[in-house]
Amino acid sequence: MFLRLLCILFASTWLALAAGDELLNARDRQDSAAIQSLISHYERTANQDPKSAPAQYQLALAYSYGAEVAMETRDKKKAESLAEAGLAAAQKAVDENGANAEYHRLLGALCGQVIPANPIMGTLKYGPCARDEIDKAIQMNGNLALAYVSRGVGTYYLPPSMGGGIDAAIKDFDKAISINPNLADAYLWKGIALHKANRNAEARKALQKALDLDPQRVWTKEQLNKLPAQ
Repeated sequence: MFLRLLCILFASTWLALAAGDELLNARDRQDSAAIQSLISHYERTANQDPKSAPAQYQLALAYSYGAEVAMETRDKKKAESLAEAGLAAAQKAVDENGANAEYHRLLGALCGQVIPANPIMGTLKYGPCARDEIDKAIQMNGNLALAYVSRGVGTYYLPPSMGGGIDAAIKDFDKAISINPNLADAYLWKGIALHKANRNAEARKALQKALDLDPQRVWTKEQLNKLPAQ
């Protein structure tokens, strides 16, 4: 009986990991249809066990990736809709396990993803959530590299008069890289920020590193192609 239960647990864990890889791969390919299919799958799982923080987190992450792809493909309204839809699941994950820094980071990131479609009203409504939840994640776990990426992305879009700007964003991306030198997203966003600052040689180096770490990421390839010829 014990062996049977162990096999079931192993199979469930493997399926969860495989689904997580599938979600990440769909984001990298900018495959919105695949992400939507996974959202439906995770939604059924979350509804079956509303008290499961991991299930709620996985659903929220799928919505966040969907919003990310929508922004990459220049559909701000769709990004707003997906991010807003993911907020409830992210909040449930935090409510069920408030000691998990990554849950707070994701909640803050989703709040930030709502903003670009309506910067003024979005910042007023969701800005405090984005700032406070990501800062909380960093306070809880100073080695959560992805939290610095999320904060850096918010800082990148925030005007310098409000504490944002490119230089401040790059500091966060560099901090993420110092914690996890293999985090492709940190190099990707550092490259985007450096390009914005017209530091194109450095931008190319950062973006190439991101592509080396995650060769399937379509958006990284698009950012590299935007750079002037060497």
